[in-house]
Amino acid sequence: MGSPKKNENKGFFAAMTSGFSMFGSAMSRSVNGLQGNEGVEVINPEGGKEDAEEEAQKGRWKDEERDSYWKMMQKYIGSDITSMVTLPVVIFEPMTMLQKMAEIMEYSHLLDQADECEDPYMRLVYASSWAVSVYFAFQRTWKPFNPILGETYEMVNHGGISFISEQVSHHPPMSAGHAENEHFIYDITSKLKTKLLGNSVDVYPVGRTRVTLKKDGVVLDLVPPLTKIHNLIFGRTWVDSPGEMVMTNLTTGDKVVLYFQPCGWFGSGRYEVDGYVYSAAEEPKIMMTGKWNEKMSYQPCDAEGEPLPGTDLKEVWHLADVPQNDKFQYTHFAHKINSFDTAPAKLLASDSRIRPDRYALEQGDLSKAGAEKHRFFIFSSFLVTCLSQSLSLLLPVIPIAILSSVEQVPDP
Repeated sequence: MGSPKKNENKGFFAAMTSGFSMFGSAMSRSVNGLQGNEGVEVINPEGGKEDAEEEAQKGRWKDEERDSYWKMMQKYIGSDITSMVTLPVVIFEPMTMLQKMAEIMEYSHLLDQADECEDPYMRLVYASSWAVSVYFAFQRTWKPFNPILGETYEMVNHGGISFISEQVSHHPPMSAGHAENEHFIYDITSKLKTKLLGNSVDVYPVGRTRVTLKKDGVVLDLVPPLTKIHNLIFGRTWVDSPGEMVMTNLTTGDKVVLYFQPCGWFGSGRYEVDGYVYSAAEEPKIMMTGKWNEKMSYQPCDAEGEPLPGTDLKEVWHLADVPQNDKFQYTHFAHKINSFDTAPAKLLASDSRIRPDRYALEQGDLSKAGAEKHRFFIFSSFLVTCLSQSLSLLLPVIPIAILSSVEQVPDP
């Protein structure tokens, strides 16, 4: 699970920051803020044995820290805070966004089944159930680390899959991912837009997700629902994803539309997912129902959306066993993502597994994790500023260089 000691101070991350340590140390004295605090209590978002009212009042923050962050965050209300706000390491999980992108591969066997399936509507049942399955992992309220420009993550040894992701833009943050095995090709451009609403945040996925099933060359396009993070500062943090998920077969025009029920009073409706697989002519063919944290089932239906006589509701996916009392509510697969058992033989020096702040947090060293995270934040901001200034100086020269390299076409 841990990173080899030889990787702690060498490679991409160390080389990027070692020459910057003096500048980072000086800056940290003035802008360190709340990063790396030790002894700050973190509660289980799903609740514990304590009194619920006391727990809700307490949340993750000490009173003085909560008030301080609330005053700071107020000026960002209504804004996109994707990369504007620096947060304390105490609310992070030991995983980067590049690694979190790989969690959708846990139940990749559903895509294998979709590829092998001859029924075009059942293909969408399998593929959409795969897309729903990742939401159990997404309900974790810990924040993953933002990758730095050029950071990567690779995973092998899971279902014959080769997965790789890379941070391709710093601001706005944008990642690209690719996975492939003998049955499918998965490509994603992950870009999030956020809106702070005071004590909650709306997260809008504005990237693109495509799956190609190799047997028949079918291309599937996925549009997920937004995600809402409630009680960001005050109370117990929890996550909901209300709205529609649409997966479209771009080859045939068939599609599946699943509605994620919003959480109502006293938790009513939370986790519930319902919808239909439609033909290209918008006629319902299969009804789907379930809970994104438990299982999904399907049943053939008539043109009115009612179950066909003589058919039964059949399960297509259910949640695998998860570790009990895990500190970060990780699944067994999430632990595999951090493990070197799923790393390729020649691991890139830019891989998230050997990132110092993430590794320190995984080892339980909050102080070191906060210091490393802050050093990365200062350096990456400095680097982007330098690159932007350099590009602005080059812009007047680039068109001249391009024109000078183009062969002139004589007038007719």
